[in-house]
Amino acid sequence: MNPVVRSTLGKTLGLVETQRGGDTIMHAPGVPPARTDRPRGVAVLRLRGHDVAEYVWEPDLPLSASPRPYLHPVRTLAGVTVTDAAPDSHPHQFGISVAAPDLDGCNFWGGRTFVAGHGPAWLDNHGTQHHQRWLRRTNTELHHTLEWADPRQATLLREQRSITCRPVDETAWSLSVHSRLTNATDRPLPWRTPAALGRVGAGYGGIFWRGPAFAGAAQVLSPDGADVQRVHGQAADWVAVTGRDRDGHSWTTLFTHAEESGARDRWFVRARDYLGVCSSPAWDEPLVLAPGESIDRQVVTVVIDGAVTAATAAELAGTARSAA
Repeated sequence: MNPVVRSTLGKTLGLVETQRGGDTIMHAPGVPPARTDRPRGVAVLRLRGHDVAEYVWEPDLPLSASPRPYLHPVRTLAGVTVTDAAPDSHPHQFGISVAAPDLDGCNFWGGRTFVAGHGPAWLDNHGTQHHQRWLRRTNTELHHTLEWADPRQATLLREQRSITCRPVDETAWSLSVHSRLTNATDRPLPWRTPAALGRVGAGYGGIFWRGPAFAGAAQVLSPDGADVQRVHGQAADWVAVTGRDRDGHSWTTLFTHAEESGARDRWFVRARDYLGVCSSPAWDEPLVLAPGESIDRQVVTVVIDGAVTAATAAELAGTARSAA
């Protein structure tokens, strides 16, 4: 469209102009324009005119990081970022992703592999998650298929993944990640954690959140109290983490399950040297998928501006589960 005609039409519709990178972007007054400078392979989730999350579905990552799609940055409605990606201490952790530390000997977590009787070791066993095709792609819902391939590019798992965002109230929104994993091989596939191999407490794996590098004096809440040890390695209706960014803005991420099988999973919660939360489908016992067998997991993350009490967290968790 001719720039003059576009400008005249935009003003007739009550839109305003913003200059970005030499381009003129038309948008509603008071609503920030959507970014147009993102590379291919990034999908944007938007609510109430704000970019609340970016989904990197075609990442450019080294093999040692176990390349996989991930959500980062994830933001509150006020624009506070509540995720981190590839931090110096753990360059294989990315925002919110689906990851497995040991799937039939293949590392879909990134970094070192825990070897029973030895400890963490660098192995040439990193797998990759490949996007296959989109089933649905909108500003509030992403649904696509993926394949999990071993280092020789043989497919081990086929996945259907749905990501949905919904408003909760004026200060909160929910992000649902639903993963259905199916054994694509003709043999049983064991999913193991380091805890299953002898590293006590290291039952991580599944839908994993890596919190921001700076979070102030972060606090962990659960139905059993404000203490990491009360919920780490335990099943619980919800887990919440409250932090503060460098400008003093407080935020909360609240995690809950949206389906019955996941509600029995134990939570991995880390708050000592970094912030991390995941609901683990296999804690200290291997989860073995028979050929053609599938598992479903759905975790809803409520992203909140400000700190919350345990009572408010429980109420928001119930609301998020009902809407998922």
